[in-house]
Amino acid sequence: MSKAIQAVRGMNDCLPSETNIWQMVEATLRRVASNYGFSEIRMPIVESTALFKRSIGEVTDIVEKEMYTFDDRNGDSLTLRPEGTASCVRAGNQHGLLYNQEQRLWYMGPMFRHERPQKGRYRQFHQFGIEAFGIATPDIDAEVIMLSARLWRELGINDVVTLELNTLGSNEERAEYRDALVAYLTEHEEKLDEDSKRRMHTNPLRVLDSKNPEVQAALVNAPKLSEYLGEESREHFASLCQRLEAAGIDYVINERLVRGLDYYNRTVFEWVTTSLGAQGTVCAGGRYDGLVEQLGGKGTSGFGFALGIERLVLLLTSLEKVNNVRPQVDVYVAMLGDGVDIKANQLAEMWRDEVPEARIQCHCGGGNFKKQMKRADKSAASIAIILGEDEIAQQVATVKYLRERKEQISVPFDQVPSLLEELIN
Repeated sequence: MSKAIQAVRGMNDCLPSETNIWQMVEATLRRVASNYGFSEIRMPIVESTALFKRSIGEVTDIVEKEMYTFDDRNGDSLTLRPEGTASCVRAGNQHGLLYNQEQRLWYMGPMFRHERPQKGRYRQFHQFGIEAFGIATPDIDAEVIMLSARLWRELGINDVVTLELNTLGSNEERAEYRDALVAYLTEHEEKLDEDSKRRMHTNPLRVLDSKNPEVQAALVNAPKLSEYLGEESREHFASLCQRLEAAGIDYVINERLVRGLDYYNRTVFEWVTTSLGAQGTVCAGGRYDGLVEQLGGKGTSGFGFALGIERLVLLLTSLEKVNNVRPQVDVYVAMLGDGVDIKANQLAEMWRDEVPEARIQCHCGGGNFKKQMKRADKSAASIAIILGEDEIAQQVATVKYLRERKEQISVPFDQVPSLLEELIN
């Protein structure tokens, strides 16, 4: 017997026992995005490598270490997308969606990074992203963050996530701060770990969010970015905070929150939790006013966020917030007797026509009553509809409740749709 082929390391299957949770999360994401007037955009999984080098930054960990990059048969360098914002901007530029326009877009799908696989972090992972273009004022910053806060309320996890905020100022302000930070880090280089020493010369702001306690101790007296902000940046951030307070959204200002991608300016934010161990970030994003122009378009402001669906599902599961997720099957139709299966399938089709939302599974493969009830229970259906020769003759269905302590009942065929509507609502 030949050796069984396994999935590629870090690229996981989503099994039927899990997909109903994913479907619930995805439906919530779609519904909330629609509630705020955002429209779906779908981008290809493979993009030109130059897109990510130019947007993310050639000296970031993603570009240096994590991208899945290859040459195709024409010799072009292509990359499996590691994130969605750059692809969304590329699509907006290419199809004329951005300049002198407002666009509110969302997307969902697989991303790829060659990281060390661990709990909540995989090499193929799925992201949901929100991107708003053409609005430079802090009201869109606030509204997008409000949208994210509504997601947590809808999913029942708002009490275990905390909003962290910061402002990076303008590109010019950040560049001035960068010089001051590099000067400070150079003076204290002996206290830095090897990773921070490398970043000091490539992406020094990333040193600020180092997880090494010794590095954090060395940063206690480091210059603060807030000291380099101009009046306009200060007013933008103050207005954002005021709007969040008015909406009843609590936040913590974290001056060491910088995000890992080069294109951010002004507002950056993260929703974090202590319920996932080291992988504490649930959702993150911010403003990127220079990215559209950087990728060949005309100057257009942008603001957005992305969240990892695997990590969100893991959080919901660990908090036991998925007990009320609707099962894959609502009704299991069992059938006994010669020729009953033909009539049973005919009735099931009729009920599906009447109640399209009902998930009705008919028993196939024969077997006695005990076997059929065992399968009905395994399906997680709420009820079993039992059809035998007597039921067909009397035109009634026997309804057996599988999840509740209720007596089984007989229901005329034409009243089954009403029962199904009551069941699923």
